[in-house]
Parts: sequence; C-alpha cells; structure tokens
Amino acid sequence: MFKTLKTAWGIPEIRKKILFTLFIIAVFRLGCVITVPFLNTEIVTQWMTEKASNGNFLEYLDILSGGALSKATMFCLGVTPYINASIIIQLLTYALPPLERLQQEGEDGRKKLNAITSFVALGLSAFMAVAYYLALKHINSDGLSAVTHTTGAAGIFAMFVIILSFMAGSSLVIWMGNRINEKGIGNGVSMILFAGIVARIPTDIGQLIGLISTKQGANANFIKIIIYLLIFVLMVVGIVFMNEAERRIPVQYAKRVVGRKQYGGQSTHIPIKVCMSGVMPIIFAMSFMSLPSMFTIFKEPLKDLTNASAFEKFYAGMVSFFSTRSYSYAVVYFILIILFNYFYVAIQYNPVEMANNLRQSNGGIPGIRPGKPTSDYIHRVLSKISLVGAVFLGIVAVFPIIFLNVAQIDVSSMGGTSILIVVSVAIETVRTLESQLMMRHHKGFLG
Repeated sequence: MFKTLKTAWGIPEIRKKILFTLFIIAVFRLGCVITVPFLNTEIVTQWMTEKASNGNFLEYLDILSGGALSKATMFCLGVTPYINASIIIQLLTYALPPLERLQQEGEDGRKKLNAITSFVALGLSAFMAVAYYLALKHINSDGLSAVTHTTGAAGIFAMFVIILSFMAGSSLVIWMGNRINEKGIGNGVSMILFAGIVARIPTDIGQLIGLISTKQGANANFIKIIIYLLIFVLMVVGIVFMNEAERRIPVQYAKRVVGRKQYGGQSTHIPIKVCMSGVMPIIFAMSFMSLPSMFTIFKEPLKDLTNASAFEKFYAGMVSFFSTRSYSYAVVYFILIILFNYFYVAIQYNPVEMANNLRQSNGGIPGIRPGKPTSDYIHRVLSKISLVGAVFLGIVAVFPIIFLNVAQIDVSSMGGTSILIVVSVAIETVRTLESQLMMRHHKGFLG
C-alpha cells in the first residue's frame, strides 16, 4: 500500500488529485467546527454526551459526521441523508419498472438516477433537520435551552435559520463528495465518511490513556485495553481477508469454428465476494433497532413504575429490551444482520438471469446442466457464501456490545462498524490508485 502511494505521489497528474482530495477533506473538517446561530453548543454537547453513548444510533450518526452532530455545527448531518437516499433508490430500482429502465440505459440513466437521489437526499435532510431541531428545542440544562430563541417572531426566525443551516451544510457536503468523484481519488462520499471516523480516533485514544492513567483500577483497565487492541488488530486482519475472499464458480465456454478460425473454448470463473453486501446489512439492522431508543429523545421512560399505567410499563420494558447495552439487543441485532444480508444479496444477484446469460454466451459450469440446474447451483453457492458473510458481519457488529458489557470500555471510533468502513474505504482507494497507475503505464497497441 505504501509503495503504491509513493509511486502515485511521484506522478504529477495523480498528485494533483490526491492534493485536491485532501483539500476537500480539510474543508469538511473546517465545516465540522462552524457553529450554527441561535444554538448553545455547550448544552448540546452535554446532552449528546449523555444520549449518544454505548453504541446507539445517535452515536453512530455522530461518528459518521465526524463529531459534528454532538456540536450542532453546519455539517452535523454529514452525508447521512445521501446514504439513506442512495439505499432507498437502490431498493426502489428493483421494485419500480421506471427506475429499473433508467438503470439499464447506461450513462444517461445513471445521471438521471443520481439526480433523483440528490432530490430524495434533500428531502431527507429537511426531515432530519426538523427532527434534530425539535430534539434540540426540548433540551434544557439549569433552566437554559439549547435553542436561544424559542417563542415569538424571534423563535420562528431562529427555527428557519437553524433548519436551513443544517440542510445547507448537508447539501454542501454532498457537493464536495461529488467534486472528489470528478477531480479527486476514490469515492467522494466514502472518503468523507473515512475522514469523519478517523478524526474521532485521537479522542478515543485519549480516552484509553485516561483510563490507564487513573489510580483506581489502572492495572485492570490496562489489561482490558491490551486485550481490546489485540482484538482490534485481529478484526482489521479479518476484515481485510474477508474483503479479498471470494468463491470462484468455474465456467467453461464451448468451442465454435467459424471458417478456419476457432472461437471460445477458454476456461474462466464467476467471482462471488464473501462480503458482497459490505456494511449495508449493518446499517439496515441498526436503523431498525434504533427506533425505540430514538423515541426516548422526546419521551423518557419512567424510572419508578410502581403507579405507572400499562402503556408506560410496556414502553419502559420495550426501551429496556432494545437498550444497546442489553444482550437481547445483541441477539436480535445479530439475527437482523443475517436476514438483511440475505435480502441485500437477493436483490443484487439473480441466479436465473446469470444462468441465462451463461447459456446465451455458450458457457456452462462443468458438471452442471444448463438452465434450471445451473440457476439452482448458483443459488446454493450464493446461500452458503451469504451465510458466511452474514455471520462475519454479525460478529463484527455485535462484538463492541459484548465487550462494552464485559470490560465497561466504550471506544466509538474503534467499534466494528467503524473499522469495517475505514478498512473498506482504504482498500478501495488503494485499488483506485493502482488502476490509475496501470492505465498510465499501459503502452497500448502502438507503444
């Protein structure tokens, strides 16, 4: 990897792309500290410290925004609306024929889908901005509200300024991601996510050092942190291995004789990634599991249930069951990741279509008859591979919950999901650099 970076830096054209990407990331980090008017950021930070903890969805959103959400800055929504919009459009592409036709129209169709995704992202950013404003409006500390003006004409004006600031910040982040796609290196949205997560690592390292430096329980914490760091390294190695792992289905093409020339007859394979769905099943499962805990932002469950109504007891029990520190949450979370992984693979791969394409190109799997037997064989392979990938993703996602309960150490940016995103983006960026180096040194037909 370092050799690839060194070689790429020596080429002026690629060096300009790397510098442009770094410049956009620097602008993103600058926007993460620009405060929004009419907000008391100290109260917001104090509230987020209490609410965004123990690996819940609010903490996950804060990680994706690079810590901007906990400070209520311009870029607090980050690329989350665009990610959610991309997921929605991707799912609707397989459900709505007009969107499916756009996907099959090539470059023009992709441009139209990107435009639709941008409009959906704008709508989602408006919804998230309003929801976050309402949450901030209900925050009080020592008689002071997180929103400095809440009533009268001043309150209405402050509401519009805060919501529009959140929406403008999200739109600007998406625009910067698109500029990286055009003039930089790698996928723009992924690079911004990468920058946001990496920016949290120094804070978490300081937290670990603070646990060791305390006189009370320093030795016990030191042992726990050493074990965690060892598991952290093993997780990185495992993620790299699983990202590269694939199941190759052998394919043999029939020989054809046209005149005096012979065509076909070569052997190849269909590569199927073990972790073909990436981090998407974790995002789906986390979004579903976070709904009960998100309600607590607006309504806290009663602590004393002695004289509580049946609904209040049910609500308190539901919040307790879906608490991110409970083992019940971990079990349901693990099962949902497996189910969503199968769902995501099912919409990405169509065994019948793959079998038909093989038959039309005079290809076949050795020992398997064309048609339905081939599609059944591909379906069995996909099911087995999906199970392996789903179990791995489940272990990566559930491990921080178990470790938090056992060791009582919460390091957000070193959680399973964060590591998966960082390692995946780093691998994809290096691959992009290698492909550009290969294209630059390719001599061509006349070289």
